[in-house]
Order: sequence, then C-alpha cells, then structure tokens
Amino acid sequence: MPDNSAMAQFFEVHPENPQIRLLKQSVALLEKGEILAVPTDSSYALVCHIDDKAAADKLRRIRGVDDKHHLTLLCRDLRELSTYAMVDNQQFRLIKSATPGPYTFILEATKEVPRRLSHPARRTIGLRVPEHKVLQALLELHGAPLLATTLIAPGETEPLNDAQDILARYKNQIAAVIDAGACTREPTTVIDLSSGEPEVIREGRGPLSALGL
Repeated sequence: MPDNSAMAQFFEVHPENPQIRLLKQSVALLEKGEILAVPTDSSYALVCHIDDKAAADKLRRIRGVDDKHHLTLLCRDLRELSTYAMVDNQQFRLIKSATPGPYTFILEATKEVPRRLSHPARRTIGLRVPEHKVLQALLELHGAPLLATTLIAPGETEPLNDAQDILARYKNQIAAVIDAGACTREPTTVIDLSSGEPEVIREGRGPLSALGL
C-alpha cells in the first residue's frame, strides 16, 4: 500500500532576513491547526496555535509528554507576556533583565490562558520571549503567542538541532520544518516564579548571573 500521508514542507529561510512569503505559508499552516518545527535561541521547538485543543494534544503526543508537562507560550514581548501571566513589579524587573533571551519563566496563569494548557494542579504556565529573528518574525506575522515544547525525541535527552534530521524523523507527523541553520543543543534556563522566590528548575543556555541568581 502506498503511503498517502502528507509529507512535511521544508522552508529554508535566511537567519537574518527571513523570506516573509515562506513565513506567511507557515502561519497559514498554524491557523489550520498544524504542528511546525521552528528554530529558537536555544534549540528547535515544536509549536502550534494556542487556541486549538486538537493541535495541543497532538503536540504532546509527538513529544511524548502528558498534561503535567509544562508547555511554554512563546511571546513577542513583555506586554504580551503580562496578558497571560500574573507578574508583580519585582518579578517583572527580573524577567525584563533577561528578555528577550533563552529563559523560560513559570508563572501563575491569567484567565486568558485556556485551562487545558496550564498545569492541571497548579494553574501555572511557562512563558518566554525568544531572541531569534526568524521566530520573532513568525510571531509577529501570527499576531499572538505560540504554544511550544522543546523538540526532544521520546526516550532521548538531547534536543534536536538539525533541520534535515528533524524532517527525516517527523516528516509524517508535522506540517513543516523551518530551517534557519542549526540551533544550539542547550535548552532554556527555567526559573519558577509562581510561588514568590525565584527557584531554578533547570540551568540551561541562559546564564543565572544575568538574573542576579
């Protein structure tokens, strides 16, 4: 029997001046509920539309995680972040000192975040503002945050960072790969701010010294 499933598209974009035509095609796929692999300032990530439950469920299945695994909202800027998270002045100053950059902050979610996307017991969500020109351009064209998870294959510990490798592995599970060159293999530094004092959950690419921690 022939395999009739659609194969993922491969968009090669310039890392500094991404072709808007290709990013618009990517946005159109996201708006149809599709999953994309995109480069970030840490490693590649899987992303989907924030308001699409079926897409979020598929994202978790591909990544091999359950509903207790924190997904992250990729935001364009701090204004957008404050729409989706409750942040006091002290937390805001801490986040601002490292934004944009390879940091994920776990914060108390606002009512703007669909309950199914936040942690089932704690009502928290991971948020970050990435420093990557291609991803920022994609977010700008999309006009809203994207739901994301680091692209680590089930059973593995290292994130994937080569677009051709991602295409070979996931060509029948996702709609497109955006190739802007290899990413680093380091995940973000994760800081939990949801219970007051900053708690380092994972030390990754973002140095703690930038946060004064």
